[in-house]
Amino acid sequence: MQPTQDLNIVNVEPLISPNELKEKIPMSPQSNQTVVKSREVIKSILSGTDSRLLMVVGPCSIYDPKAAIEYATKLVELQKELPHLVLIMRGYFEKPRTTIGWKGFINDPFLNGKGDISQGLHLARELLLEITGMGIPIATEVLDPIVPRFIADLVSWASVGARTTESQTHREMASGLSMPVGFKNSTEGNLDVAINAMQAAQHPHSFLGINPDGHIAIINTRGNPFGHIILRGGKTPNYDPETIELASKKMRMAGFKPSMMVDCSHGNSNKQHQKQGEVALTVVDLIKSGYTQINGLMLESNLFEGSQKIPTDLSTIKYGVSITDACIGWDTTDLLLREINAKLR
Repeated sequence: MQPTQDLNIVNVEPLISPNELKEKIPMSPQSNQTVVKSREVIKSILSGTDSRLLMVVGPCSIYDPKAAIEYATKLVELQKELPHLVLIMRGYFEKPRTTIGWKGFINDPFLNGKGDISQGLHLARELLLEITGMGIPIATEVLDPIVPRFIADLVSWASVGARTTESQTHREMASGLSMPVGFKNSTEGNLDVAINAMQAAQHPHSFLGINPDGHIAIINTRGNPFGHIILRGGKTPNYDPETIELASKKMRMAGFKPSMMVDCSHGNSNKQHQKQGEVALTVVDLIKSGYTQINGLMLESNLFEGSQKIPTDLSTIKYGVSITDACIGWDTTDLLLREINAKLR
């Protein structure tokens, strides 16, 4: 008989199991304390019992562990001076693509297109362990439904992106995650898809996945009660009072206490990274005027401003500069976070 399956599969490579990876790179007491405490703080902020503002800040995507650690070191020192903010570093290792492109550190850690996922998982876990060991909580976007098995124990907050918020697979996955999850509105700006995702994720689900030993299994979840909206703009920005009121009304109608975060990048800055500060300060003024349902902001920030394409000669890559979305630099970030903290005093 002629073969009828795997016709487009080149090969299948074995992969270490989640348990084996965690045995090789185990959770440390310091990292455990960071994750446990920060998750509780985030839940308190989302529920309104903690008045501080969540700040999810950091590189658009991680590609250089050395630069990421330097960035985290700066956050550690800055957090000491910002009592009204809770800083969470972006540890984004997966990149959704409209067509093709670099898929992120886990898929392509050496920027050579060879898809060395095994090394990517090892390196990502090592980096998360080091950063959380410093006392800095990590935020990430969940994309591949298998990846959280390997690193989610080191993550304090997760997001589901604009391209995947409508996905049943991601809503089911979110229902089983152990940390709060933010759902972005669609790339067009639709709010309903994020609220529908919150409703789906708070309920129990059964779906196919892998167990800690790497075997295919049926995953039965309890449901995740700590979902919230991320306003990321669409065809136009959506951090204006009218949209915030509309989002709040829709959340209440769906049975939720309004709770939302504003992404200062993407559609809200019209993809002009320098405008992130303007968006952030406008939102902080709204919070001060009574829009307390906003409890977080997201900033794309790196050691240095701007972005670059991945060069053919990797030795010429600019240190601390984004290879995906353009970011504001550290000096701008430092000043902006201090100004936000001062406004909230």
